[in-house]
Amino acid sequence: MIKKALVTAGPTYEPIDPVRFIGNRSSGKMGYLIAETLQKEGWEVVLISGPSSVKKPENVKLVSVETAEEMYQATLKEYPSVNVAIFAAAVADYTPISVASEKIKKKEETFSIELVKTKDIAKEMGLLKKSNQINVGFALETNDEEENANKKLVSKNFDFVVLNSLRNEGTCFGSDSNKITILEHNKKIAFEFKSKENVAKDIVEHIVQKIS
Repeated sequence: MIKKALVTAGPTYEPIDPVRFIGNRSSGKMGYLIAETLQKEGWEVVLISGPSSVKKPENVKLVSVETAEEMYQATLKEYPSVNVAIFAAAVADYTPISVASEKIKKKEETFSIELVKTKDIAKEMGLLKKSNQINVGFALETNDEEENANKKLVSKNFDFVVLNSLRNEGTCFGSDSNKITILEHNKKIAFEFKSKENVAKDIVEHIVQKIS
């Protein structure tokens, strides 16, 4: 049986005008490393990535997107055919209602942008999940970490959530290291501080255990 996986990675850029956007600090490293690790383990992998300077893993199908809506559409297309989906992307929660056709000039002392919620990609795929699929989520938190991650575990129909905290110095955005905790229903596994490459291996190993 061919093992197929989908990984989302990186940020999304939500345009304000032709030169400005709303984004975040995600580099995409974690998602790219998970995709690479899965491929080396013999998986067929599609990587749906927002803007990122990280080198594309070899022998992985890369689908490049920019906005949350584009990532949603790409994920919706690929999701039905995969065994595992790992939602590692830092998707924008809101996007501008309208995008200016020309560069906005600095005129007024204050400037407001009206935003609308983006689709919750992981939650939407959780509604479509079949009994033979595994969905893995990520939770980057600044407070009430485990409580918030456990809420995502339930509300988005994840099989497990990878929790990391901005409280852990030297981890998360742009770094080469991370410290994670895997949360399942009534189960918690805390890992030591280690390289993101080894974190990716831990996550993939846990996925393989779940399938087995």
